[in-house]
Amino acid sequence: MPDLAELNDFIVIAKAETYVGDGERLPSCRSGSHDIGYASGRWRYLDSYFGGTDSAGQELVWHDGEPVWAMNYFGHIVEHDLIDGTRAGMVIKAALLRLYLDERRFLGGFEFEHAYGLYIDENIGDCHHFSGYEAIVVSERRAYELDYRGGLIIP
Repeated sequence: MPDLAELNDFIVIAKAETYVGDGERLPSCRSGSHDIGYASGRWRYLDSYFGGTDSAGQELVWHDGEPVWAMNYFGHIVEHDLIDGTRAGMVIKAALLRLYLDERRFLGGFEFEHAYGLYIDENIGDCHHFSGYEAIVVSERRAYELDYRGGLIIP
């Protein structure tokens, strides 16, 4: 079992280097998937998702070649008249960049005001086991939402 603090630190860096940091795209590991990965030392991370504006995906972390952590997610535009996929992506990337680089975490309540909407992330649990909800609010209405859950993989 990897050290949870070390795992948490790796996840934060990997997330910052991949989706948020426009990381290197990898060949699809499943037909039609979009894959982004990151590796450092004994750790490896993969974010593999389907779709775009509305998407479903899974993030995985391996330590010494063994899967140790995973997170699944599904997100979609709720109010197409309030936000589109491009603007939602801009809000999410700006918010997560602040969370990952400035606060050095990926869990815990977080809000970020952006010109295109208010980003909100609420969750319970820790790196061991968690579930959460991400949203973008525009004109006091929920325009985008994403549900996620994950934690340690124990053989």
